[in-house]
Amino acid sequence: MSEFTDESVIRRLLAEYCHAYDDGRADDFAELFAVDGTFTVFGTTRHGRGEIREHVGAWDPSTPPGQHVTYNTVIDLHGDRAWAWTDFLYLRQEDGEYKVSTAGRYHDELVRDPDRWRFHARTIRFLGEGPRPGA
Repeated sequence: MSEFTDESVIRRLLAEYCHAYDDGRADDFAELFAVDGTFTVFGTTRHGRGEIREHVGAWDPSTPPGQHVTYNTVIDLHGDRAWAWTDFLYLRQEDGEYKVSTAGRYHDELVRDPDRWRFHARTIRFLGEGPRPGA
């Protein structure tokens, strides 16, 4: 794959994450991660697809719907590995309107599996938490 194609495919992965999360599709969400992938949010790390799927599948169905807005993505490619940083807003429905619920930045380490690019590690840093060490 060319660097341009790899970057396009990675951008699609980043979008698929948002769609699967927003739609509550826990199985699809977990499959975006490598088998040994990690997902860190609110200071807690989930290891492997099973824990990641369980975390996403445990949502309370009474939680109001929400939607991701992502922007300012930077991708660094290095063979079968890549690093990406993406700013985000998360909108949640409140009183019939969508309001910003959270904002922050995704810090991603990505790997190329035989069939597609996947998250090896995704860490969410919310606005005000400061930069991730080494970022």
